[in-house]
Amino acid sequence: MELSMLLDYAGDPRKAADEAAALEAAGLDAVWVAEAWGFDSPTIMGYLAARTERMKIGSAILNVYSRTPALIAQTAAGLDAVSGGRALLGLGASGPQVVEGWHGKPYDRPLGRTRETVELCRRVWRRETIDHHGITHMPLPAPMGSGLGKPLKILTRPVRPTVPVYIASLGPANVRMTAEIADGWLPTLFIPEKAAAVWGGPLAEGAAKRAPELGPLQTVAGGLLAIGEDAAAARDLARPQIALYVGGMGAPGKNFYNDLAVAYGYGEQARRIQELYLAGRGRDAAAAVPDEFCELMTLCGPEGYVRERVEAFREAGVTMLNVTPVGPEPARLIETVKSWL
Repeated sequence: MELSMLLDYAGDPRKAADEAAALEAAGLDAVWVAEAWGFDSPTIMGYLAARTERMKIGSAILNVYSRTPALIAQTAAGLDAVSGGRALLGLGASGPQVVEGWHGKPYDRPLGRTRETVELCRRVWRRETIDHHGITHMPLPAPMGSGLGKPLKILTRPVRPTVPVYIASLGPANVRMTAEIADGWLPTLFIPEKAAAVWGGPLAEGAAKRAPELGPLQTVAGGLLAIGEDAAAARDLARPQIALYVGGMGAPGKNFYNDLAVAYGYGEQARRIQELYLAGRGRDAAAAVPDEFCELMTLCGPEGYVRERVEAFREAGVTMLNVTPVGPEPARLIETVKSWL
């Protein structure tokens, strides 16, 4: 099992990137950079590539609407080049509030777009001349443009013939596709004890169609990390994030994270969290998050307990434990957990 961390993208990106780079010496294997509707992740990933030597650098996530498949492939190839072959491409459909509200693109055919983007990226990295007509046209047909477009292949030579592709997915159809075509899976709000009941079927169905050359599906999941006799209190730091996703990431009936909370068995609480959050009562929404939810998706408590949580994630199929260290000594926490893996 590898150890990774999600970069804090809400504050100063240079400070956050420098702190993440400092953890490389402590044993951190990878860092993931979110984008949402904040700073773009490729810029920060390039900075990380210059500040690090060993750890992998991934996007979590680039959405498949705001950039063309060709640009996504170029971005991943560029990051792979400047990092010396350490890039991980995290992709996803995001959601209609971000795609339509921020990027101004119709949120249509999310699965088809994701599948097509993965296919085209891999073809670009293999330096194929692209003549593809689907959701995306490469080149654009004459009636749709000037008629001057022609099939092209990437001008530069990628460092690797492929970059590992990780897909962020939650719904059954999307998870099924992820298990079929992706190198790895980026689930959110992952509870190891409940994962098989929610996703076991779609994962198995997708794996049955998986190309052997892809190898086993890699899974990235984890949560807040705090070790100590009084560290259980750190679980409460997960409440605002859970409330944000379950309550605020989408309208009623169009929130994938709320649907997940319902599938986990927190139906009534999920409804209440969403009501409170959408009413502008964020603190009350966080307080309404079940204690069990906070506990099972974090790794906070005495050392023996945290070791048990690590094993629970491992047994649930997690191959890269993604943690957020809490406290004044993040390097010590990373070193400790890395020694268990």
